[in-house]
Amino acid sequence: MGSSANTMPQAVREADPPSIPEIRRVPSLERLRLRLYLLLLVGDMLALLGAYAIVGYFYPRSSAARALIEAQVFLPLFQTLALYNGTYSAGALTNLKTAMIRLATAILIAAGLLNFIAFYLKANEELSRMVFSLGIVLAYIAMVAMRWALSKWLYLQKRTNLTNTLVVDAGGPPITLPNTYRIDAMAHHLSPRIDDPDGLDRLGQALRNMDRVVVSCPPDERGDWAFVLRASAIRGEVISTEAHDLQALGVMHEAGGGFTTLVVSVGTLRMQSRILKRAFDVVVALTALALTAPILLVAAIAVKLEDGGPILFRQKRTGRANRYFTIYKFRTMTVGRADPQGHVSVSPGDRRVTRVGRFLRATSIDELPQFWNVLKSDMSIVGPRPHAIGSRAGEKLFWEVDSRYWHRHTLKPGLTGLAQIRGLRGSTDTEAELSDRLVSDLEYIAGWNIFRDVGIALKTLRVLIHRKAY
Repeated sequence: MGSSANTMPQAVREADPPSIPEIRRVPSLERLRLRLYLLLLVGDMLALLGAYAIVGYFYPRSSAARALIEAQVFLPLFQTLALYNGTYSAGALTNLKTAMIRLATAILIAAGLLNFIAFYLKANEELSRMVFSLGIVLAYIAMVAMRWALSKWLYLQKRTNLTNTLVVDAGGPPITLPNTYRIDAMAHHLSPRIDDPDGLDRLGQALRNMDRVVVSCPPDERGDWAFVLRASAIRGEVISTEAHDLQALGVMHEAGGGFTTLVVSVGTLRMQSRILKRAFDVVVALTALALTAPILLVAAIAVKLEDGGPILFRQKRTGRANRYFTIYKFRTMTVGRADPQGHVSVSPGDRRVTRVGRFLRATSIDELPQFWNVLKSDMSIVGPRPHAIGSRAGEKLFWEVDSRYWHRHTLKPGLTGLAQIRGLRGSTDTEAELSDRLVSDLEYIAGWNIFRDVGIALKTLRVLIHRKAY
């Protein structure tokens, strides 16, 4: 990323027609940022403890042990505030001035809170004001020095930017933005058409591992691009020459590039939330696979013995950011009669379903292989259920019923979700049934928190067997 702009090259899969290119994946910088955040977090902890130990050792009326007690009381307050005010963020990693301001803010507020608490607990006399003040100052100097050294190291490593930015040239005004990837929308068949799942998958592949995407398109296409970017789960912007001319507020003014963008989408979850959700997914998936191993084995044998066909059913479905992934289930239909695109939902007495398959579907055992999808990070334990590409509500494809359908893919699809525990499962015979599920999915996305995930997962145990499982 040392050059002013990088072009994402095009490669064509041999199995695909030449007219549908595949975008080469750009390496993610999120893990690097996370490692640097952890480095600073641990470094700040050591700097604070070390500073207080030094002050306590050399200050005549104190001791290192006594000073460390003050540091241990102050430390959780400081790091909690630092986590929430952006002290550990991409901006603070690459801009020393920003880092110093946010660091000072967290320290001063934490110091004020500690003194406020000590006052009400009548514990002021237990704190040495001189040790406390000198410790804070010395710790701040050490923390700033550590960030300065890190910025120099990043410069030597040519890591002047810790975020991936993609500029999509879609026929709009030309823009100059350093340290970015660029892609020509027309050359790579990228468009904001919501009636083309393959095209949305291709766009999702282009946006994979990006932290920010800027689209330069004609004015009459801004609304379409804004709509599809809201399903991208990343920060999306569209160029606005009018907003730049007016110097409008509430938009992004790119000082170095001489252009202005309208921010139309942001990531659904912050990094801390994504880490928490992923940890929950991995722990639950590993535990579930261990507990259900005997059931998985018996089910696999039963499927194989019934007709000798494949044990697993694989199907392409739409996942996060409208990208395709392969879902795994136990095969419940006779060989050759499965519906890869999901055009026809299973109905009561469906002759395509085998005897073993009917039992697996009724007990939701056929869904157990999806824990492997969770470990692969294609799915989550809780989230909007992934649908087959050709799924219909009545006579219409899902996205034809409500275009907001694409916005349910800002999070990973789940084994279960808010819609499922509300009884909205099985086939969608009417448009209203799809609308009800969509409302639940969008409600879940808008109000996500880890406790809700735990609650939905537990409530799912009550609806594993349901009236529409056939």
